[in-house]
Amino acid sequence: MSNTPTVISDYQQSIESYRQLISSTGEDLERPGLEDTPQRAAKAFAHLTQGYHQNLEEVVNDAVFPSTNRELVLVQNIEFYSLCEHHMLPFHGIAHIGYLPNGQVLGLSKFARIIDMFARRLQIQENLSEQVAQTIMDVTGCRGVAVVMDASHMCMMMRGVSKQHSTTRSTAMLGEYMHDNQARNEFLNALPRRQPAF
Repeated sequence: MSNTPTVISDYQQSIESYRQLISSTGEDLERPGLEDTPQRAAKAFAHLTQGYHQNLEEVVNDAVFPSTNRELVLVQNIEFYSLCEHHMLPFHGIAHIGYLPNGQVLGLSKFARIIDMFARRLQIQENLSEQVAQTIMDVTGCRGVAVVMDASHMCMMMRGVSKQHSTTRSTAMLGEYMHDNQARNEFLNALPRRQPAF
């Protein structure tokens, strides 16, 4: 899995693509309210996909510190926003990360930054959970890491089956969490109660 940038953004090309997309609806790009929309949309899309241009070393910024704690560290309720790679519609939710340190710990803000680095790409939730888990495992050298993500997907809510109350939970378990049921249950039982979508 590469953490180096893989997509080079062409801002002017994005603007023109949005102009063509809006024009395809029959709309008048010259009317007030739409004149600057292609530029605004291109800027927003660049922000929503900026994870392609982030570097893991810069995101972590050497924030790995020695620690003698070997018990569960749980960082919970980290909100995230991403784009479904199938329909390019948003999905958003919260993530919970637990890990078992092995002599060092990661600065708390870096968990959110790592999630954002992978969420701000064209994604599917199942892969996002795995990418976050593997990255934390690699960065910290921990004995185990568990990630749970709960999200609402606009591709299921505002089109297609239109199920407004549907949510999706994905999990990723690495290291000791793959075979140690006691550690796995400790993590799962420590999670906050799952909330309905609305």
